Amino acid sequence: MGMLETFKELSGQIYLDGGLRRSAATDGFDAIDPATEEVNGELAFAGAEEVDEAVAAARRAQREWSRMNGLKRSEELHEVARRFRELSPRLAEALTREMGKPHKESADEVEWTATAFDYYAEVSRHEAGRVVGPVVDGDFHVVTKHPLGVVGVILPFNFPYVLFGWEAGAALGTGNAVILKPSELTSFSSLLMMDCFDHLPRGLVQCVTGAAEAGKALVGHDGVDGVAFTGSIGAGQAVAGACARTFKRCLVEASGNDPFLVMPSADMAMATRGAVFGAYLNCGQVCAAAERFYIHDEVHDAFVEEAARLTRQLRIGNGLGKVDMGPLAAQRERDRYEGMLARAIDEGAEAVVGGGRPEGFNRGYFCDATVLTGCTPDMEIMNNESFGPVMPICRVKSFDEALEHANNSRYGLGSFVFTNDLAETMRAINELEAGMTWINATALLDNDAGPFGGRKMSGAGRQLGSEGLDQFRHTKMSMIDHENKPADFWWFPYKDAEAWPG
Repeated sequence: MGMLETFKELSGQIYLDGGLRRSAATDGFDAIDPATEEVNGELAFAGAEEVDEAVAAARRAQREWSRMNGLKRSEELHEVARRFRELSPRLAEALTREMGKPHKESADEVEWTATAFDYYAEVSRHEAGRVVGPVVDGDFHVVTKHPLGVVGVILPFNFPYVLFGWEAGAALGTGNAVILKPSELTSFSSLLMMDCFDHLPRGLVQCVTGAAEAGKALVGHDGVDGVAFTGSIGAGQAVAGACARTFKRCLVEASGNDPFLVMPSADMAMATRGAVFGAYLNCGQVCAAAERFYIHDEVHDAFVEEAARLTRQLRIGNGLGKVDMGPLAAQRERDRYEGMLARAIDEGAEAVVGGGRPEGFNRGYFCDATVLTGCTPDMEIMNNESFGPVMPICRVKSFDEALEHANNSRYGLGSFVFTNDLAETMRAINELEAGMTWINATALLDNDAGPFGGRKMSGAGRQLGSEGLDQFRHTKMSMIDHENKPADFWWFPYKDAEAWPG
């Protein structure tokens, strides 16, 4: 079956209790191919009743899964990874048709997802607690780790596979069940992804499509024990607030506006290539994209000239073709981005490359890859996430000035510094207020062993690494006196000699 026929078959479906079924929802959403503006199919906006059913099925499955031994769970997660690789051609095509990224990027994302499941298949059984030294002779004191129960995962459209792999891999590895509420822009890809999990206990992994109401029902459900959310600051605040009312465990990754610093000692060829990749990967729709550029005065002009040359060489078009950059994911995304770009130019920025829409495209949500010069730190485009294909450049006179501007932000996800000065490198690591810093490199998102997450308004908690496991498990301290000896040093009756002497 071709992918377009598959989309039609998936229209109106949700994945609940082990299989696809038609949703009872009366509301829906036309899924549009962003490169052609043709309708791929119609998505169902599931309601609270179907969320209730999903939670009940998840709780049944989780009890079975959590009792399974660690080796068996590991083998099952390795099988998930194998299936992702086996289904990669179909998953990659589906993602490109749904949200527009070049096929190479879609295929890369499938592989990153597989590696995440392989990683958590092993690391989740590597460390399940520890024995600590007792404070009483003969006692045994042990710290153990336990699953939360049911985890709700709410995801955006830009990386629907790999973000799910990061979160579901850790959640499943630690014994939880998972319910996914995907973006309406990538729900078909998410439903197709469920084929990778159908060997697991029925109901352990489910996918309920929908809009904000489905997300609210999942977050607020008494049967959901933890939530992992990736999206905007406002939505992340709403999710965190809802979880706070019952102290429900909550992981929030809420956007970024990452600074990109280039100093005189940098290798300019590396810096410009890294900048172009960091700005335009996935048409700029990356939470850890390079979004605001602080270039030292000594190398500013050379940097702009070369970055502009490289930007002009980018091939823009349908992600199924031989291209470097596809369209933005939806008309609403292009409208939002173009508004921000227009305001930057009104504020005094100059588009030395791009600034509009590429010629020859009568359909699709395409935008130019754009280089802006003359940007100042107070401009909106330097202070808010653009989530589009733009490189706004601000000239600075020193490393100290660049650091000051980089840290003067409500965001704190990633950061980039191109320098061959060791002192600047160490200062960047110690002084940049961000969860991640790349030196002479751009965002490498596939090292599963390293934690991913931010500071400030970029969210709370960490994905990946061993840190990612504790987002989805409880920690318990147990003390055992196997000798059954009386604790006379502590129990009643208290010794008269220990009373107040008067």
